[in-house]
Amino acid sequence: MSQGTESRLTQNALSVLRRRYLARDDQGEIVETPHQMFARVAGFIADADRNYGATDEEVGRTREAFLQSMSRLEFLPNSPTLMNAARPLGQLSACFVLPVGDSMEEIFQAIKDAALIHKSGGGTGFSFSRLRPRNSVVASTRGVASGPISFMRVFNSATEAVKQGGTRRGANMGILRVDHPDIKEFITCKDDVSEITNFNISVGITDAFMSALESDSTYELKDPRSGEAYLTEEGPARLPAAEVFDMIVQRAWQTGEPGIVFLDRMNRLNPTFPHETVEATNPCGEQPLPAFDSCNLGSINVSRFAKLPRPDDFDPARPETGVDWERLGQTVRMAVHFLDNVIDQNRYPIEEIAEQTRSNRRIGLGVMGWADMLTRLGLPYNSDSAYDLGRQLMSFVQNEGHKHSSELAKNRGKFPSWENSRYAEENIAMRNATVTTIAPTGTLSIIAGCSSGIEPYYAVAFERNVMDGTRLVETNPLFEAIARERGIFGEELMREIAQVRSLSELENVPDDLKEIFLTAADISPDEHIKMQSVFQENCDSSVSKTINFPEAATSEEVRLAFRLAYDRGCKGVTVYRDNSRPDQVLSSGQADRGEIPDAPLKVAERPSSLTGITEKIRTGYGNLYVTVNTLEGRPFEVFAQIGKSGYTTMADTEAICRLISLSLRSGVPVDQVLRQLRGIGGASPVFSNGGKVSSIPDAIAQVLQRHFGSPETDSGPQGHAGEICPECSSLMILESGCFYCTSCGYSNC
Repeated sequence: MSQGTESRLTQNALSVLRRRYLARDDQGEIVETPHQMFARVAGFIADADRNYGATDEEVGRTREAFLQSMSRLEFLPNSPTLMNAARPLGQLSACFVLPVGDSMEEIFQAIKDAALIHKSGGGTGFSFSRLRPRNSVVASTRGVASGPISFMRVFNSATEAVKQGGTRRGANMGILRVDHPDIKEFITCKDDVSEITNFNISVGITDAFMSALESDSTYELKDPRSGEAYLTEEGPARLPAAEVFDMIVQRAWQTGEPGIVFLDRMNRLNPTFPHETVEATNPCGEQPLPAFDSCNLGSINVSRFAKLPRPDDFDPARPETGVDWERLGQTVRMAVHFLDNVIDQNRYPIEEIAEQTRSNRRIGLGVMGWADMLTRLGLPYNSDSAYDLGRQLMSFVQNEGHKHSSELAKNRGKFPSWENSRYAEENIAMRNATVTTIAPTGTLSIIAGCSSGIEPYYAVAFERNVMDGTRLVETNPLFEAIARERGIFGEELMREIAQVRSLSELENVPDDLKEIFLTAADISPDEHIKMQSVFQENCDSSVSKTINFPEAATSEEVRLAFRLAYDRGCKGVTVYRDNSRPDQVLSSGQADRGEIPDAPLKVAERPSSLTGITEKIRTGYGNLYVTVNTLEGRPFEVFAQIGKSGYTTMADTEAICRLISLSLRSGVPVDQVLRQLRGIGGASPVFSNGGKVSSIPDAIAQVLQRHFGSPETDSGPQGHAGEICPECSSLMILESGCFYCTSCGYSNC
């Protein structure tokens, strides 16, 4: 079995597992194989059955079912479960929402709770809508309030200070209701993309706002403390809905933020409303939650359930004939069982979360590998057949998931807050308040070797950095298999494909392959939203999806997409216009090299005398002394001494400095150098100068940053708004507000 597990994993998957998931000993050495990781998780989660009277034999059968499904890469739970099950940390959930009250005590309690969650590997969502507006009078001190955005910056700084052992980094969602008096300041708070970098932000849209937008009228702002009209000297405050919507649209067009979430719709469809109110979501927006609730997620790799080879009776007009529904149903039931067990086995970071989670027992079962399934069946992503199959597929997952949750309720009991849910009104026994969620699966999809979530392909081929600095082309395995079968596969063609966003740009790719290997660049915003809405029809929670726009798209197109998402029943929407964020590197591998010319670089001659600084920084190899000499105030050359760490380390350090110096003397901006060096990992990371020093290159970069870097590059291992991976310098892809690396699995969420 172990050998079978290894054979199913790609080299990229193995690299991600070794870097982030497999258990290590006290010396940092990996002490388990991928199969042993799956066995560790399966055994620990299956043991929860003992709480309900299962025998050793029954637990063993459950454990084997869990192990088989994960080993075959048919189902994977969210990353914290893979990382932490049966290990000391023990925190298994990905999604949390914390309340932020309007007192100093409540605000800083939320910051403390968030720090504990981030330390345990989870992400947090907050609504700042309860905070009084900026310049409101504070009765206890007769001072004035600083407003929600100022406290968001405090939360952001706290997140920055919490490191998660190099596996996951804290991420946040910040939401403000559109009727909060500070809504304009919130919409513009990330105009400077170096600000509030540990938050995704979304505006909480109400039905009243959408009605005012439809009628081109004003809407009423609310006092966060009373919920009544917000009063000014001129009377109740109102804003033109079109003006506020224009602000949202323009910023989303510029940087991809803010997104929008439709709060009233989320609550109407929340099974525990009105007993509980949803005010916020997790960082990627797919999991609306009431205060202190959490959810553990898992995804089924649906590409594994496409009938292959396609049966003779497969009918593209009836795409359901290409799906192994029986086996998929078995996997759905197994996954619901697994995720329900996770709730019992979880070690929650704070007691309020433990109580709330066990009260609702929310789980989030979703899918990944959707684009792969369509390709295997020969269906274009934007075809009517694809939409029909998506609707049928998610309806099946939803119905089978609900049926099994109901079966579990009969044997294990209904979720404790069932009496206050719509299921009680309908007299339906349910073990879980919610069952389905469509999550982004960036890193999980790398492990499973499939496409991410319900997204189309981002590209058919990537150029990927490897450890020795060379770049290899990584091709979509389905495309490679077909290309080899047809005799058109070759290194030159693959490099051509890696340089473009869409196969439509290439003449020497057959038309039928262009039709089924569509990328995000081939899909119109309307088609993206239609696919999202198709899956949302049969999803308890929400759907994580990015609505991609070409660089030439106008703000008017973004406006229409937002309106369309509302009209089609989506619960929220995130947009991203290509190249709209600074320093983006295209998926094709074509870097916008900015100030670096294509012509041969001219290396400046060294003057006989230069001045500079020397700084000591502690590394895992001893104290490193870094000297940076300047010319006309700019860094010109770098030298470093590492002491008694061995000749190899000294030689490597000298080589790094020579190359940095060559780059600087050739006119390469220091920020470009920093983006290549910051966060490079090493075998002996240490904490120094209040932060983590991952390696000698990272240490040199930190010294350069302190003296010469811009705020945009002062982001350490979490990366910047660009798409260069801070750990391996490969492509990073944006999905639902989170960048993840296609090579090493790094994510900023």
